[in-house]
Amino acid sequence: MQKPLRDKTGHWSDLLYSSGVIRILEAIQDLIVISLCLGLFSFMLMQLRAMVLSLLPPLELQNVMSDILFLLILVELFRLLVIYLQEHRVSIGVAVEVSIVSVLREIIVHGILETPWPQVLSACAFLLVLSVLLIVRVWIPPTFDGIDPEEKISRRHLTRHPVDALEPDLHSAPVAAMFDRAER
Repeated sequence: MQKPLRDKTGHWSDLLYSSGVIRILEAIQDLIVISLCLGLFSFMLMQLRAMVLSLLPPLELQNVMSDILFLLILVELFRLLVIYLQEHRVSIGVAVEVSIVSVLREIIVHGILETPWPQVLSACAFLLVLSVLLIVRVWIPPTFDGIDPEEKISRRHLTRHPVDALEPDLHSAPVAAMFDRAER
């Protein structure tokens, strides 16, 4: 027996779920992402061929490094699309890593000495922000696969401050349905 996607709440969005519109749209979105994966994979193969041909004499080290870094960026983008297909979410870590490698590639390709100092300064600031985001991401609790960080926080709060019998139950079905609707 198939488990329903969500409980009936009387909200107008229940009509979309019951008629299957959401499932059809998600399937179309998956097909779009699959076509992006196939296109990106074929482009990676063409880029790999071009990189192998650039290794033939005369060897230009800057072009080879640029091709290798560009291929790594394409691999990370492919990994981002695969994660999206598997989990239907965008991985912040992979997106930040792709951004970091892209900025570093531009700095390496153009050369740090030939780049104007305001552009180098802004690239350094951008890399600093991305690095902080990559570090902070570890402390942000995941909000997928049934993990609810708000529930953990409210449970911790309830252990510190017991609820009186006169206060309403915050975990009742109507309130839980309201929060479920807000998450989607």
